[in-house]
Amino acid sequence: MSNNNNWFASWFDSPHYHILYKNRDFDEAEFFLKNLTEYLQPKPKDKILDLACGAGRHSIFLNKLGYNVTGVDLSPNSIEKASEKSNERLQFDVHDMREVYKENEFDFVFNMFTSFGYFESDEENIKMLQSVEKTLKPNGVFVLDFFNAEKVIRDLVKEETKEIEGVQFDLKRELIDGQIVKHIDFKDSNKSFSFQEKVQAINLADFSSLFSNTGLKIIATFGDYSLNEFDSENSDRLIIVAKQ
Repeated sequence: MSNNNNWFASWFDSPHYHILYKNRDFDEAEFFLKNLTEYLQPKPKDKILDLACGAGRHSIFLNKLGYNVTGVDLSPNSIEKASEKSNERLQFDVHDMREVYKENEFDFVFNMFTSFGYFESDEENIKMLQSVEKTLKPNGVFVLDFFNAEKVIRDLVKEETKEIEGVQFDLKRELIDGQIVKHIDFKDSNKSFSFQEKVQAINLADFSSLFSNTGLKIIATFGDYSLNEFDSENSDRLIIVAKQ
């Protein structure tokens, strides 16, 4: 597989990735997880897999709520950082979400904060969903938290600049072949860096089609972290709940 297809492997493992996104809203993430766990009602013994967990903010908070959580991510840097918070009910591991992590092991699998749609093909998306299906126990539940692609495309911020920790990030966004592409250019210590993020603009109809290739059935959709119903025009998020 070419490096272009695996843009996420190098960018997500870069220290500058963590600088650019260091101000992500922890309160918002915690608010979402409180609402989600209230809705899903996991039992104390249930096992939760946080798939593409990054530096582990969702995993760590779920564990604080009392749950048994494993966070996995492709980035060794992110897992090393997350692992500082490990305990007997919170583990982290380097893993590619296209592969089955542990078969028939988890009651819940969470894929949070638009950690889907990075791949070039529907085949890889389906492979990821099928791996989730195999990872879940019978009657297990999968939650996928994605952006609302229709609204993102409509409101796309084409250019912006952010200065964080003395680094100026120049960001440009465009829609190319059904992918929202973010160009990230910056200088640090007199070196120039250039990365891309590419996320497929997958809408609810697309997701329904992808899920039809698995044994997972979509049982609910929400449009924000308060778990209001999904509205393709106005919702910020597309949160899908699917069950075996």
